[in-house]
Amino acid sequence: MDVFGDKIAIVTGGASGMGRAVCEELCRRGTTVVVADINEEGAAHVASGINQAGGRARAARVDVARAEEVQKLIDETVSEHGRLDYMFNNAGICVVGEERDVSLDQWRSVLDVNLFGVIYGTTAAYSLMVKQGFGHIVNTASLAGLVPATQEISYTASKYAVVGISNALRVEGANLGVKVSVVCPGFVQTGIFDAIVAVNVDKEKLMASIPFKMMEATKAAQEILRGVARNRATIVFPFHARIMWWLYRLHPSVLIPLGRRMIKDFRALRYTR
Repeated sequence: MDVFGDKIAIVTGGASGMGRAVCEELCRRGTTVVVADINEEGAAHVASGINQAGGRARAARVDVARAEEVQKLIDETVSEHGRLDYMFNNAGICVVGEERDVSLDQWRSVLDVNLFGVIYGTTAAYSLMVKQGFGHIVNTASLAGLVPATQEISYTASKYAVVGISNALRVEGANLGVKVSVVCPGFVQTGIFDAIVAVNVDKEKLMASIPFKMMEATKAAQEILRGVARNRATIVFPFHARIMWWLYRLHPSVLIPLGRRMIKDFRALRYTR
């Protein structure tokens, strides 16, 4: 029997990209899913498609940067279904630009969603799951949470924090019945790239300069659920991400030339002032 069959899950950032793909893949495996997103119309569209295909889903609007909204989402889900088996803290945003061009307001917006959004979802779900005696929290970080990325330092900071939170809580929760995994993808076709904030650089040229082929979101969702089903601590994909992580762990300085090349290429696109 599939471990996801007849389970209850919340997926934040579920209206697009990898979050949407996770929602759809979960429902194909028999999970009842709450498609949660700040984009209420997008979440409703995803949930409707799932239901029309024979799955079970409902949409919910949530701003993950507001703790009370996240708590309400979890409370309503438990009130309706009696439990919560999986909490996918997937919502995220990205600001790309040299640090000299990025504002403190942009830093706050990234941390509010990527870090505090995960904190709010994690703490609310964890408290519930400890009482239940079971549950699995899945936090989306990034390869940038394992290997520091230039031009997206606020994003890197948020994702490093998510990795640390997830790894530490995994140890705390193990004997209480709560599992914790962290997802660290490389380049995946997700909604975050559509909504990316490019500071002082042409966004289209920036996206065209990405050196790796992007993985399809559906394949990414399958990788995530494979790792979750096996209760992996850290789920890293695709192949280029695993290689870079391995190299960085083996000898961190080996990737410094790549970082210098990337910032050089970025500066060729940066608007001069």
